[in-house]
Amino acid sequence: MRLLFWYWGRRGAGGQLTLSLAEALARRPDTALALSLSLQADLLAETAALGLPTDAVDTYGSAAGFVLNLPRVPFLARRLAAQALAHRADAVVSVMTHLWTPLVAPTLRRAGVAFVPLVHDAAPHPGDPGLWWDWRLGRELDAASMAIALSGAVEAALRARRPDLPVARLRLGAHLPAAALRAATPTGPAGDFLLFGRLRAYKGLDLLRDAFRLLRQRHPGARLRVVGEGDAEALAPGLSALEGVRVEPHWVAEHDIPHLLAAAGALVLPYREASQSGVVSLAHALGVPVVATPVGGLAEQVTDGVDGAVAAAAEPAALAEAMARLCDPAERDRLAAGARRTGRALADWDAQAAALLAALRGTGIGAA
Repeated sequence: MRLLFWYWGRRGAGGQLTLSLAEALARRPDTALALSLSLQADLLAETAALGLPTDAVDTYGSAAGFVLNLPRVPFLARRLAAQALAHRADAVVSVMTHLWTPLVAPTLRRAGVAFVPLVHDAAPHPGDPGLWWDWRLGRELDAASMAIALSGAVEAALRARRPDLPVARLRLGAHLPAAALRAATPTGPAGDFLLFGRLRAYKGLDLLRDAFRLLRQRHPGARLRVVGEGDAEALAPGLSALEGVRVEPHWVAEHDIPHLLAAAGALVLPYREASQSGVVSLAHALGVPVVATPVGGLAEQVTDGVDGAVAAAAEPAALAEAMARLCDPAERDRLAAGARRTGRALADWDAQAAALLAALRGTGIGAA
């Protein structure tokens, strides 16, 4: 199988996922992999160190740079297609969408190159600009030879939207280097909770605020740490003033993520809507149990009573009840052991790479 991985984003889960999959595929004798990455990518050096053929594309580093560089997109689209043809790629795999992906993907189709997007979301999150979002996904699916979903919820939505498009499903793995995951030793006690990630309206910070108030009435020693880029107070007024709450509104560097997660007694996801969450996979790989609301793909990722607690509903009382289970040290330790068992499979990127190749071959891509 000859593949070209394409991701022009600068930071976040897309780069981590690209590196994890590329590292596993590079070990396989049956795969020839090339990469097209952003010159501005945080993980460019780590990915380039794999020694794979890599085109580092100068994209942009700011909103102004995005606008100023738009006239270059047709040239960059031809450059990507030329790289794919020179590599004799069976497919170009878009590991995560980028603002320029819908402008470039049609060029691949016109060049006769199979385009395969990994689709993380099949609908805009509440608060996202839906009109542009829908146009973007439509352009990508129009150009695609097949699509790969990372949860059953997204798979079902894609099949409903495009019944004629082949759709495969992959499990979302723990997309950080295995060495970094091994180096982070879980230290969080029962009753210590962490919400981590970009702070957005659909992530239910106001729901968490109200649930934590209820939780503290029963467990006054419970603590909550909220870490991520965004304005927590705008999303949940009064959250940072609650006893036991610490809000840290900043971006977290890649190498700090495992230690941040491992320091938590439990990860909490009070989302009102979700496709899936890469943070859940990372937490499980570190042996950290997860409390989640029963929405979207979260209920697929967290098995209630095995590796975490799934609230009965996405509302404060139910979430507080689920969090209360993780305030019991024995229950927390039992669920942490279950999280470690779940996490072993999520950190197996050789298996993830094999599943990706099987999904591609299942639709005839790479067939001799």
